[in-house]
Formats: sequence, C-alpha cells, structure tokens
Amino acid sequence: MLKKLIIFLLIIGFFSGAQELPSASLRDLDGSVVELNKISKKNITVLSFWATWCVPCINELDAIAEVYDEWKDETGVNLIAIATDDTRTKKRIRPLVNGKGWEYLVLYDDNQNLKRALNITTLPHTLVLKNNKIIHRRTGYTPGIEDELFEIIKENSN
Repeated sequence: MLKKLIIFLLIIGFFSGAQELPSASLRDLDGSVVELNKISKKNITVLSFWATWCVPCINELDAIAEVYDEWKDETGVNLIAIATDDTRTKKRIRPLVNGKGWEYLVLYDDNQNLKRALNITTLPHTLVLKNNKIIHRRTGYTPGIEDELFEIIKENSN
C-alpha cells in the first residue's frame, strides 16, 4: 500500500510542475558543440524536433520560417530546430537546411540522446521553454497550428 502511494505521488509530482530541460550538448551544422541550456535560458525558446524524412516536420518549419522574423521582433523568441536523423540520413540535413534558407539555429541530436531523455517518440515534436522549463509540448503538425504556438509564446514572453 505504501509503495503504491509513493508511486502515485511521484507521478503527480511529475505531471504537476514544468519539466526541467535536461542538460545537453549538441552539435551545430559546422560540428561546434552548443550547450542547449545556456541558449534556452535567455528568452522563450521553441525546440522543434524534426528529421529530413519527416514531411510534416519540414512543413511546420517552413510555415514558421514565413513568420519567424515577426515572432522574434514581437517576443524575442528563439527557435532551435533539432535534427534527429540517424547516421544514414544525417548527410541530408545541411543541404536541406541550406536549400530552405531557414534562419533557425539547427542542432544535431547525435545518437538521439536528448530525444530519449525527453521521451519523444513522435515527430514533429515541439517544446516551448521558459527559463529551461518545458511549459508546452505538442506533437504533429497541421497547417495553421503555428498560430496557436505563437499565442503560447506571446502569453509567456513577458
């Protein structure tokens, strides 16, 4: 009985507060190491987990690219696109990003360690962070959902 109560309290504690972003060192497209926690502490940060083979991921990042400058001007938001490609498709990341002209910081989740630490099983997976705490999480993409994302950003950017 006590064991079940402890497990129940742990589960409630997990879901009641905002989850802290785990410490992570990722590489950018040039191979430089980037400490994710240092970047995401500045302003509201959106992490978009994606892969080159994921059409909805690319559609979402394309849709946000069209309004990203306005988002940054209004809220100071920072978007980081985190590629989760494996070693077979990793070579496609740079050409795709260059071809799209995305102005996001693109990082590579080598071995998908951060993806696993955050229990991400579906792409695209979008997180909104404030002070390194996850304040919003969603999976999937449908056209127009970026407007909802912007509302969440605006509500939390003050």
